[in-house]
Amino acid sequence: MTTERIVGIGAGSNSLGKELATEDMTLNIGPQHPSTHGVLRLRLTLDGERISAAEPIVGYMHRGAEKLFEVRDFRQIIVLANRHDWLSAFSSELGVVLAVERMLGMEVPVRAVWARTLLAELNRILNHLMFLGSYPLEVGAMTPIFYAFREREELQRVMEEISGGRMHYMFNRVGGLKDDLPAGWTGRARHAISVVRGRMSDIADLILGNEIFRARTRGVGVLTEEQILQYGVSGPIARASGVDFDLRRDEPYLAYDELDVRVVTRTEGDALARFECLLDQVHASLDLADACLDRLAELPKGPINQRLPKVLKVPEGHTYAWTENPLGINGYYLVSRGEKTPWRLKLRSASFNNVQVLAELLPGTLVADMIAILGSMFFVVGDIDK
Repeated sequence: MTTERIVGIGAGSNSLGKELATEDMTLNIGPQHPSTHGVLRLRLTLDGERISAAEPIVGYMHRGAEKLFEVRDFRQIIVLANRHDWLSAFSSELGVVLAVERMLGMEVPVRAVWARTLLAELNRILNHLMFLGSYPLEVGAMTPIFYAFREREELQRVMEEISGGRMHYMFNRVGGLKDDLPAGWTGRARHAISVVRGRMSDIADLILGNEIFRARTRGVGVLTEEQILQYGVSGPIARASGVDFDLRRDEPYLAYDELDVRVVTRTEGDALARFECLLDQVHASLDLADACLDRLAELPKGPINQRLPKVLKVPEGHTYAWTENPLGINGYYLVSRGEKTPWRLKLRSASFNNVQVLAELLPGTLVADMIAILGSMFFVVGDIDK
């Protein structure tokens, strides 16, 4: 952490009419500050204890994924795409394969569609549980993260069984999924969902019943609906400010058009509302996961993927696919020139837009509230820098 002092002449005056000298301080938070989700830098201008200007400075984790896409074939880009938001790897894989399948005009087996929907919702719950545990930790509550990780392990166990991975699943394939569901896996998944559902009240009671937590978050970091729309903020952060938009319901993909997608919203737009949206979203996703398991049980046995040629080439053209990722809207603009590698694959990540609004959100707030606001924005820095 470094400081830079900029001394100037203030406009205030004392009782004798003399000008008072004031001092603004420029404070760099990061790029390796423990209160941030990764390597983010915030350049703050302080007027005493109040933030007068804020500039998010990104790029410290930039890996050039979009350029790497251009020299890897359509099977290999999946392994890169699932890493930018490491808490939502399955969902990040999904957007790429949906874009490629659209370009190919490929119809995916119905069992793969429902299995993808189920796994996307389980991945969403895993993402939300991480933030439900880590956010209270950032404002001084240590216990909730142990509860959150206990519930995460229930779901991680079934995700690891089906894919072999704990974070980077690499289970999506162009045309479906890598393998069929293991024997008895749906029963174990249903049991894990039931266990997590029964324990969610522990997390809610522990955090929302805490007067200190509510005092630190209620009325803090209020985002208006207008700011949300101006900056392209999406996901639970946008819905906490009253923006009733969710791609799963409004522009459905996978099997969401056959499901009753409950969109969780709040109107307060503060840090507490963002946390409550995330908590309620877990319950909504648990319901969707159960509905997917019910439908999978009704489907007859059949293929889980399409057979592909040894060298997969995508016809010349372009398309745009977007998905409702756990942190917000992810967009994938794919351009092909008929080769085995993309000519261009542009990634629109949710966290990038969500973080930019900090420049308007932080000014006017107290330094003491900065961590409470920053933690409630629910971003992953790899998702910003790509």
